[in-house]
Amino acid sequence: MSEDAAKPPVVVVSDSTTITSGTAVQEKLIAAARVFSSLLKPTYGPRGLDKMLYKTDGSTAVTNDGAKIVAELMVRHPAAKMMVSMGNSQEEACGDGVTTTMLLCGALLEEANNLLSKGLHPLTLIEGYRTALDAARQQMDDDTVSIDDERLLGVVYTALTGKGAEAAIDLFAPLVADALSALKANVENPSAEHVAMYKIGSGGLRDSRLVRGIVVQRRVLMDTLPNDLKEAPTAVIGGDLKIRKMTRSAEIQITSADQMDGFISAEKERKKALAAALIESGAKLILCGGEIDRDILHRLTDEGILAVGELDESELHNAAEATGATIVDSILDIGADDLGLAGSVHWERRQSSDQVEDIITIDDCIDPSVVTIAVGGSGETATEEIIRGLHDALRATSIALETGELLPGAGATHARIAHAVRRASEAESGRARLGMDAFARAMETIPATLAENSGKDSLDAVLEMRAAAVNEEAGIHGVLVGGEVGEVNGVWHPRAVIEEGLESAVVTAMSMLRIDQVISARGD
Repeated sequence: MSEDAAKPPVVVVSDSTTITSGTAVQEKLIAAARVFSSLLKPTYGPRGLDKMLYKTDGSTAVTNDGAKIVAELMVRHPAAKMMVSMGNSQEEACGDGVTTTMLLCGALLEEANNLLSKGLHPLTLIEGYRTALDAARQQMDDDTVSIDDERLLGVVYTALTGKGAEAAIDLFAPLVADALSALKANVENPSAEHVAMYKIGSGGLRDSRLVRGIVVQRRVLMDTLPNDLKEAPTAVIGGDLKIRKMTRSAEIQITSADQMDGFISAEKERKKALAAALIESGAKLILCGGEIDRDILHRLTDEGILAVGELDESELHNAAEATGATIVDSILDIGADDLGLAGSVHWERRQSSDQVEDIITIDDCIDPSVVTIAVGGSGETATEEIIRGLHDALRATSIALETGELLPGAGATHARIAHAVRRASEAESGRARLGMDAFARAMETIPATLAENSGKDSLDAVLEMRAAAVNEEAGIHGVLVGGEVGEVNGVWHPRAVIEEGLESAVVTAMSMLRIDQVISARGD
């Protein structure tokens, strides 16, 4: 009898753990990626449809924004989590192109699945993808154009097309361009972070407008406070507009009425000193982050000064950036140098309730560092979707302004990349050429999806795009809004958005293809 016959087997993992190896691993990962791309595919392009998201808290959202959809999904599969991470990275880096990135990654993995099932080694496929990515970068170098005013407006129109804001795109596109233009004087690289959004809550989309300043919702404490101020010097105070409380508790023993009168008189004098400091500074608008003492408020009102309190930190920051004021903590030390200038100030009284507050608009600021787009419309869900579209347009436009490099949209860039990769693959003698051809087919997913969502035959569109890419004299062709293939005019994307999305999709796909074993402690 063998010496080791009676020894139990060595147990490394629990009985519930399952280990998947071989081609079954790639099949599982690719199946998960295919679910993601299939989910987002109908939302893509100017004729894309919307998804209704029903959240766990009972609220709903209607959107075709890939970043929003990905953020709301509660995924469990590890491959799906990789896709979500990729989408989040694209959103953080560029603010646009999430759906494109998801579709490309899904297409790359699906093409890879066909080759893996025929026996091609994953590393050979990865080598082909890496070589194809170099050819894609070279083609983007050839197609990149510099930005000008006309192309910049094309970037805005392209970003807004297919979103909720498209219903009033002729209004919103100039608003986005004007918002970033208004920031140029004080902001080195204007971006979406410098543009606040405000929901008017009434009217229609055509009531939307650009506020060269900020809009805040706070209760105006007295009806007698001044309104419709012009060229108002503005003070921004970080704390309360009242006598500071002692940090430690103390007891004062009063033994006579004179002592009580003296105590009250001292308190009043302190309040007068605080009010006098503000009045002498020359401020006509005072914004503070805390409470406002009633006695001080009355004294300021008598001097024609509007005071608004209980603003949060972000509102104070935006107010200072819009008016050019300095946020001060010590009221007694405030001076004329700390003040900013509000071009116009108007407040509108709303019905008194726990939720509805007065609307205070600070507009017409000179060289503001923060501006606001006030979006009209009474529908909460629709307005939220419009704001998401405007935010994406702002991100794309700011990237275009920063980099100054654009690429044609409408699927034209990806079709030309596919043609360039096919030409480069002719010089490849090994099996990596199969990976390059698969890469080219994956790139054609973008024009194919645009045509399919427009109700046209995707195969016909792809074949027409191939023919146009071969003929250099035909110009740059893409899939137009109606689904037909034609010369692209006025459809532009920042190069950084397309390049970042393509690289993220390729890197994620290659990472998945390198996985040869999945070990699941849950047994699924």
